[in-house]
Amino acid sequence: MRENNLKTLPEKFESVSKLEDFMSRPSESLVEYYRRLQGDIMIIGAGGKIGPTMALMARRATDEAGVKKKIYAVDLSPLTGLEGKGITTLQCDLLDRKAVGQLPHAENIVFMAGRKFGSSGNEWLTWAINVMVPHNVAEMCQDSRIAVFSTGCVYPVVDVYTGGSVETDAPCPIGEYAMSSLGRERVFDYYAAEKGTRVVQIRLNYALELRYGVLLDIATKVHNDEPVDVTTGFMNGIWQGDCCDQVLRSFAYAASPSAILNITGPELVSVRWIAGRFGELFGKAARIVGQENGRAYLSNASKANSLFGNPSVPIGKVIEWIADWIRRGGDTLGKPTHFETQDGKY
Repeated sequence: MRENNLKTLPEKFESVSKLEDFMSRPSESLVEYYRRLQGDIMIIGAGGKIGPTMALMARRATDEAGVKKKIYAVDLSPLTGLEGKGITTLQCDLLDRKAVGQLPHAENIVFMAGRKFGSSGNEWLTWAINVMVPHNVAEMCQDSRIAVFSTGCVYPVVDVYTGGSVETDAPCPIGEYAMSSLGRERVFDYYAAEKGTRVVQIRLNYALELRYGVLLDIATKVHNDEPVDVTTGFMNGIWQGDCCDQVLRSFAYAASPSAILNITGPELVSVRWIAGRFGELFGKAARIVGQENGRAYLSNASKANSLFGNPSVPIGKVIEWIADWIRRGGDTLGKPTHFETQDGKY
């Protein structure tokens, strides 16, 4: 199980399988919560970067709790990586209202379906996936508890001295992706307020692992002697395993009207410092360009961290893991995050 103790953390990961095994380990708190949680669990949109970890962690937490629950994973494409692992995988065109209506009932749902990259030039598709799909699911799951993946991009870009946006701050989305993400929230808000659906909106900034994420983007540039632009000079993030663990415990806070939780780490970290640290680990100087403008998408996760505790894996450790992973030629997903974007164009 995951424990908040640096002595229990691995020094490195020798393979993707070992990485995935570690990321999907449930905490003792999650296992204990699942002993009390009623109903099955469905992960909708489980084919993305975080979905497989989420589904595997839910399965392991249920098994370790010694309770019987079905774990469903739903996506448009086949979820072959989850087959044979005690997870029921289902293919569904979530834009098809009738197909969504035929999905099995689950009392607890993690909604992860969404579209970000490629939004510019295909705005209609982004809005369809980020707004129409939520309607189809919310209509079908009115009596479920739903943890809805959203984004910190629904907040405005803020000054670093604010300490990051908090849940009571008014949204101010910039660009089609952020606006449609707020649209997704508002659809679920409607069902929570008008139909009694229990909803918690998960505003995430950003999930981190060795094959994808803001830290990998910076590390790759340093390793390849490419310049690191520090205009967007600060970020916050959370180890993907900790993100999944907190989200799978967030059913307890789903409410009508909707609740909101910022999910991220407790630190606001300097991009300049991150690049310099990777330079130390790679034995080279980071090439820094630009000058910090003091603004970024930053979230304050004090509320979530007061409920769940601070993440078990600190960012400094993730940096060390990523440096080792890159040195050894570990696989990556090849999907830059474009975290430095401040104009809302993805």
